[in-house]
Amino acid sequence: MTVLAGLAATAAGAWVWLLVGRGWYWRTDVQLPPLPPDASPARWPSVTVIVPARNEAQVLPSTLPALLAQDYPGCLRIVVVDDSSTDHTSEVARSLGARSDARDVNVVTAPPLPHGWAGKVWAMHTGAVSELAQEGEFILLTDADIAHPPDLLRRLVGMAESQDLDLASVMAHLRAITPFERLLVPAFVYFFGLLYPFRWSNDPNRETAAAAGGCVLVKRRELQRIGGLESLRGEIIDDCALAARIKQAGGRIWLGLGADVRSERGYAGLSGVWHVVARTAYTQLAYSPIRLLGTVVALLLAFAAPPVAAVVGGASLVIGIDTGSAATALASGILGWALMTYSYLPMTRWYGGSALRAVTLPLSAAIYVAMTLDSARRHYGGVGGAWKGRTYT
Repeated sequence: MTVLAGLAATAAGAWVWLLVGRGWYWRTDVQLPPLPPDASPARWPSVTVIVPARNEAQVLPSTLPALLAQDYPGCLRIVVVDDSSTDHTSEVARSLGARSDARDVNVVTAPPLPHGWAGKVWAMHTGAVSELAQEGEFILLTDADIAHPPDLLRRLVGMAESQDLDLASVMAHLRAITPFERLLVPAFVYFFGLLYPFRWSNDPNRETAAAAGGCVLVKRRELQRIGGLESLRGEIIDDCALAARIKQAGGRIWLGLGADVRSERGYAGLSGVWHVVARTAYTQLAYSPIRLLGTVVALLLAFAAPPVAAVVGGASLVIGIDTGSAATALASGILGWALMTYSYLPMTRWYGGSALRAVTLPLSAAIYVAMTLDSARRHYGGVGGAWKGRTYT
């Protein structure tokens, strides 16, 4: 009981620090702003939108029309890169483009994946170096499942121009409809912010750098300066790698949430979310067993110790076992759990959940610990980066 009380007290102290000393990561107020009426640039730069698509015939009808409907005043070109799809991705993209009166859809077929390249990076590179994309002063890299509001490009480019940004990225509002999605998807964004506090990423004086791959606007000249997408060819977590390269080269980056930038992809229950996380979790830890051990211990201390101490300490007080340590465990556990819950409230509200759902963060964290361990198991089994029929060892 004395050990449990000590762990709970340590966890409570950690939560005090996390709330005030980790870049306010838990807040949801770093958002893509509306474009002020007086902030329009004198000349709207040209933009090329690149959509890497592998077997996306089902989702494109929900998302591609939103790109075609952009009210962007400048020159805009949309390039869909068919990445060795086995469905009718190309045909669907061309059909949707033919129905649009405003813009065209240019479909490019990616050559076979070369050795040493991640599939998505190869598809984006194919689009970026194609003749169709050469005129774009900005490149918008967006996933095929992301639905954008009509003014998305105006707001992103307007902000990039007014703040002299080299990269601007929006964390899309992910789908959270099924019970497991509601349990795990808000936690996914919460943990992303814990790893990469948005304010720190946006601060040019800090090394932290992150982007959300579903929506990344980048200046072409800055992309060329870091060696193009070819410099990221082996990156599984390509979005954060791109942001890091640009920031290390002296560029300015921005990352924020977007309520009206939405993912249309569902996760098919626990297994769907599990596969998404397990694919990259060990990559995030640089395939280091030491980092894995440290991460698991830290997560269990921060997220498991408080509720366990509250329950065990309370039960011990009732029974009358080691009441002094039990009281300390109960008080520290309740304090740590309360601070943890408070930190999760903004994200649960962002996803339309009740305040009671914030209490479930320890359960979500426990599942993420299991996903991380499974990611390491997959890595050592040779299937760590399996995605859409491809396996990256």
